[in-house]
Amino acid sequence: MKVLMFGRGTIATIYGWALERAGHEVEFYVRPGRAASYGDAVSLDLLDARRRVGRQQVFQEWPVRYRETLEPDHDFDLIVLSVGHHRLAEAADFLAPRLGNATVLVFGNVWSEPLDAVGALAADRLAWGFPQAGGGFGADGTLSGALLPSVIFGTLGRPPSRRERDVRQVFRDAGFKLREQRDFRGWLWIHFAADAGMHSQGLKAGSLSKMIGSPRAFRDAMLTARELLPLLEARGVDLRQHRRSTLLFRAPASLTAAALTWATACVPLAGRSHRAHTDPDAEEPRAVCRDTLAEAQRLGIAAPRLEAAAPSFAPTGNPG
Repeated sequence: MKVLMFGRGTIATIYGWALERAGHEVEFYVRPGRAASYGDAVSLDLLDARRRVGRQQVFQEWPVRYRETLEPDHDFDLIVLSVGHHRLAEAADFLAPRLGNATVLVFGNVWSEPLDAVGALAADRLAWGFPQAGGGFGADGTLSGALLPSVIFGTLGRPPSRRERDVRQVFRDAGFKLREQRDFRGWLWIHFAADAGMHSQGLKAGSLSKMIGSPRAFRDAMLTARELLPLLEARGVDLRQHRRSTLLFRAPASLTAAALTWATACVPLAGRSHRAHTDPDAEEPRAVCRDTLAEAQRLGIAAPRLEAAAPSFAPTGNPG
């Protein structure tokens, strides 16, 4: 299959590498002028946990191909759209007249109604998923990250279409286990609220990397996410269908915090993503927190911990 990764962010790069290793033809769409600055290869330092036994440490200079234009008559089969949620509408507007015959996999955070978030794209051309990987680019350009064995997929109230089944098969063939979420809209919003809890405390500390070793920071993150559960219910999420996804926030915060502190400090696979998030000015974490707080205020839901952290996620002027 011919695959276009939209942008060259962390998630696009990690999964682009995994899909190419599975035999797919992968290119990256980047803004005009970016290809030259990125160079012809990406330095990878990855923990790949897809193996049944153990995990693979990957150190590689991976040659990549870029394009800075996208014509409507292209021959890509799949476009993977993994951008910050605050850039989804812009990306959808760009792609809508340039789809060709491709399916678009929306692969990341969504906080508005999912179809509204990518409203310019036809619903029958979409697949919905969520990555299970993380990391970041260091100052030297090396991508340090971790790739988990599973990928999450879901639909919006109907069985998967042929296009959606084809996308699932692409990831299955690349060695990923598929986890289906029946209420994918609700799951996306729960994950978004969880991110708001974690990022609000990461931004207070300076970055997610600075939370490592701090039980108090993780405890405050769990308590912040817990106070957002009424917000999710006010938006129509049936939390009874998501007991597993909300377990961390319902459990005693001190116990959860102790477990997360130990895991991120001592388990390489758990700590890799946190350690790679070192940019205090990254825009997506700030936008996640701001949009969550704005929705809580709109619906009249008290979120005192998130509101107290608001100075930490004020806009920086960095477009991300």
